[in-house]
Amino acid sequence: MTYRPSGDRYLLVEYGPSVLDIALRFRVHGLMLWMQANKPAGVLELTPGIRSLQVHYDSLVLPLAALLDVLQQAEAALKDVEALDVAARVVHLPLSWDDDACQVAIKKYMQSVRKDAPWCPSNIEFIRRINGLADIEQVREIVFNARYLVMGLGDVYLGAPVATPLDPRHRLVTTKYNPARTWTAENSVGIGGSYLCVYGMEGPGGYQFVGRTLQMWNRWRRTAEFDQPWLLRFFDQIQFYPVSAQELADMRKAFPKGGYPLKIEHTTFSLKSYQDFALQHADSIAGFTRKREQAFGAELQRWIASGQMNFESDQDLARERATEEALPDHCMAVESPVAGNVWEILVKPGDRVETGQTLLILESMKMEIQITAPSAGVVYAISRSEGSQIQAGQALLVLQEEQA
Repeated sequence: MTYRPSGDRYLLVEYGPSVLDIALRFRVHGLMLWMQANKPAGVLELTPGIRSLQVHYDSLVLPLAALLDVLQQAEAALKDVEALDVAARVVHLPLSWDDDACQVAIKKYMQSVRKDAPWCPSNIEFIRRINGLADIEQVREIVFNARYLVMGLGDVYLGAPVATPLDPRHRLVTTKYNPARTWTAENSVGIGGSYLCVYGMEGPGGYQFVGRTLQMWNRWRRTAEFDQPWLLRFFDQIQFYPVSAQELADMRKAFPKGGYPLKIEHTTFSLKSYQDFALQHADSIAGFTRKREQAFGAELQRWIASGQMNFESDQDLARERATEEALPDHCMAVESPVAGNVWEILVKPGDRVETGQTLLILESMKMEIQITAPSAGVVYAISRSEGSQIQAGQALLVLQEEQA
């Protein structure tokens, strides 16, 4: 166990090595329950992680030395976590397998970030390959048969769960995108490392897609499922069932308004029962893990052999800058304010545009940036193509200004 102070208001209590161990998560939970029950004066907030507990405290009321004494008392008082049963729920969620929104995100990534990444054009094929599975159908069977234990919440914004399959034979392991995606649809479902995550909101990301599901956060109203803004709780178990992309779209419209009820089963989770299960199936678990590790190692060797282990842009931006041409009379260059990639060009040569009209969209620093016309005029020439990389100050297009 390690105590890591952060300034004079936070302390991180960290258990064990940096490995996936459900017993460590139980230890964190036990400490949190003790602190909540005993309510030490000066403790303001407790934030559990997978193997850590962050304590937010008022050092004027509870100095660090006194807080450490409290934590030592807690450790002495804690019972064996194997005897701990926690309240849990099985939450059944629809999953649109390889959803259209995931395909759009992959397309954008290939066009503007890294077209030859090993996980493109199919994240699911990559998951199959790096885990040593026979075909994509095996990936699908594992995802839909697994029960994912929610170990943490809020990993990638707004109630997003970090979950791992209870059965180690369902634990698919992947690398993350490198570089990261600049766009991910809200509630996309992906696997990164040994964890599954549901993205709580639209934004960047790096987990390998398997599909898309319902909203994890509802700030607008309370419903039977949302008695708080976030849907899931610690130690919930997620069970996916398949739906089509259109079915999911209809569900997503109704769900935040209370119009699509979820099947939620209340249960308990026992660490001892889980450990007994793992011991009973130790041989098959070891065989699955060994096969997965061999496939993972073989995939990395392919990257090394093909030069894909370290990504570098193959575009010579300096050469592009050197070929910039002089502008015709009454023309102006619309330049990029940042380094990035051209995602979408919305105009063509000869188009008349108004001041403030969006001309094209860049991707940079995991953001989409609209480039607008500085004045009214006619598009004289397009200097870049979709997917090309640009640096700050490079011309994106040439605009012929209107003459008075």
